[in-house]
Amino acid sequence: MRKYSLFIIILIIVAAAVAVLIINPGKKASAELNNFAACLAGKNITMYGAESCSWCQKEKANFGSAFEQVPYVECPDEPQKCIALGIEGTPTWIFPDGRKLVGYQGLQKLSEASGCSLPQN
Repeated sequence: MRKYSLFIIILIIVAAAVAVLIINPGKKASAELNNFAACLAGKNITMYGAESCSWCQKEKANFGSAFEQVPYVECPDEPQKCIALGIEGTPTWIFPDGRKLVGYQGLQKLSEASGCSLPQN
């Protein structure tokens, strides 16, 4: 009976660990995206958005915690900056050469436009 109880406890622990890895894979993905986010920051590529913009939230979510490294301007908090740059919709990514990507881009398109590499799967 004791061996059976120990086996059940170990099985539960293993199942819980697997469940955590399956449910929360974003933490690893975010860590892998740190270099990509740092590359965007190093090239002064900035995202202009708004908390109320669902596409902005999706764009941010693609980065996970790595988004903290991405230069970002919240347009409702800095309206004059966004108006001066001609931001007409969010999200908008602006490159140092003045090039703009308007609307949701996704990581792959941002990688291609910026020259910053995405982590390999």
